[in-house]
Amino acid sequence: MRAFVFPGQGAQAVGMGRDLAQAYPAARAVFEEVDDALGEALSALIFDGDAATLTLTRNAQPALMATSLAAFRALEAEGVTITDAAFVAGHSLGEYSALAAAGSLGLADCARLLRLRGDAMQAAVPQGVGAMAAILGLDAATVAQIATDAAQGEVCQLANENDPAQNVISGHVAAVERAAALAKAAGAKRALMLPVSAPFHCALMQPAADAMRAALEQVAMQAPAVPLVANVTAMPVTDPDTIRALLVDQVAGRVRWAASVDWMAQQGVTQFVEIGAGKALSGMIRRIAKDAATLTVGTADEAKAAANDMKGAA
Repeated sequence: MRAFVFPGQGAQAVGMGRDLAQAYPAARAVFEEVDDALGEALSALIFDGDAATLTLTRNAQPALMATSLAAFRALEAEGVTITDAAFVAGHSLGEYSALAAAGSLGLADCARLLRLRGDAMQAAVPQGVGAMAAILGLDAATVAQIATDAAQGEVCQLANENDPAQNVISGHVAAVERAAALAKAAGAKRALMLPVSAPFHCALMQPAADAMRAALEQVAMQAPAVPLVANVTAMPVTDPDTIRALLVDQVAGRVRWAASVDWMAQQGVTQFVEIGAGKALSGMIRRIAKDAATLTVGTADEAKAAANDMKGAA
């Protein structure tokens, strides 16, 4: 059994997807449709632009989705279909990529939603007010308690459960700094302040969640061709109204990636195919489901190799 998984923010890199667009007309069409939907040449920024500009949340989110969908179209061109997977899942904004690949959201709608999501998340908290930190070497329950202890009337929450020994906290700067210090005292291997522009996946993002609720109500959504394993519940979902609600909850809620992967592995998923930029999810997956195989599809060569692997395993 197989799952297709889609990366989130942090995976972006200038040049991602360029060779996919050159090798596959269907991949090139993805970037063209996203450019049209946004009314700007986002593809030029993705392929040849400035790294700092690409990393801006409003650009990184639709850019990563476009690259994931281009990679998925390359797989389709090599004979792989969405139903070759039992489940789809995405890390944070990657849920939108997963839903677009599974036919639940239209590509143009997805691009516009992610531009809005990026703008709303950036606008929710003034620059310098919020922060995030990665805590390495402590389990999620311990990190959640540390975040609670560090809050002291401010916001500090466990934001991402990435794998058994990597958890991310989010909230007000001083509270996150207190939590990082407490984590080190509790035996964390490292507590790293992250170079992010806003404190994602915590209560400070509620204004952005409200903005996404209004936007998602206006967008057509179908049941995905295969179930989405949702970030906030780590359980499968196909009902469009439920998916809408979960996408809203996800903005200020916890990304339960470790639990999502563990649940899929328990259902019998033995191969996870990471579709899009980077290889971060594959590393997490190998630490969560140690017996599972991973494939990455971020280049034309990887699309061909992965398709051959999947057709060979069919």
